[in-house]
Amino acid sequence: MKIPEIHIPILEIPVEKKVKLFIKREDLINSQISGNKYWKLFFNINNYIKKNPENPAIITFGGAFSNHISAVSAVGKMLNIPSLGIIRGEELQDKWRDNPTLVFAEKNGMSFRFITREEYQDKEKLIQSLQQEFPEALIVPEGGTNEDAVNGVKMMLNDETKDFDYLCTAVGTGGTIAGILKFCEDNQKVIGFKAVKDSSLENKIFELTLKRNFDLIDSSFGGYGKINDENIRFINDFKERYGIPLEPIYTGKMMQKIFELIDEGYFPENSRILCFHTGGLQGIEGANLLLRKQNRNLII
Repeated sequence: MKIPEIHIPILEIPVEKKVKLFIKREDLINSQISGNKYWKLFFNINNYIKKNPENPAIITFGGAFSNHISAVSAVGKMLNIPSLGIIRGEELQDKWRDNPTLVFAEKNGMSFRFITREEYQDKEKLIQSLQQEFPEALIVPEGGTNEDAVNGVKMMLNDETKDFDYLCTAVGTGGTIAGILKFCEDNQKVIGFKAVKDSSLENKIFELTLKRNFDLIDSSFGGYGKINDENIRFINDFKERYGIPLEPIYTGKMMQKIFELIDEGYFPENSRILCFHTGGLQGIEGANLLLRKQNRNLII
């Protein structure tokens, strides 16, 4: 994997308050491996390739509409390395072809194993079994979060990001916020917007960074993967106003919560706030598939 030869723009989002709000368009890095997914895989993949394995393979974990599964499959195709997705939910075994994320991954050459949610929870046992079966494979954790991923997220920071008071990112498994926290300036405050109600996240982030000078704010809006009508309205209005698409699981909910916090006066006057658009736009198609079945408004 190479460092993209494009400049990632930082755009101002006009708000009628005494703060300055900006968004860094990491989603523009790569159409199929976008945002934080690219950087979390960057060193994982490059360090693995340096080992020159005789029988290379990439194995990872995810749910039915996982951005990470989608991204890993695209990396596998790009590098001509076989990939295997361990998918949560054995009920998908016979109907995965109705799932746009998994269809995309399969077209990229990814194979699947569908397992029960109980089996999926015991990652340590799963990884041990897979490592025995595929001794030369690279096994990437769910969401791509590990030390290599944290070091890759450093690439999201540069001279342009140093002048902001607050750095904001959506949080799933904690790798992205850990990377931002580890490599940001000492005077910057890092805020993570949780897409999932996981009480262990704070300790996970600390283990990866040995830092605790960050805040985690719940922006799950009812739970991971839950999409309410206000989420849809906000995402569609945001795209219409600013020309920036958001997905409904991570960045969309983060931006909605940030607007709420600005209205509540959470940020001091004259604050400069930078939000990272972490990509994942492939998830819109899957979300609309479910919304259509529920006869609800769609994400445009």
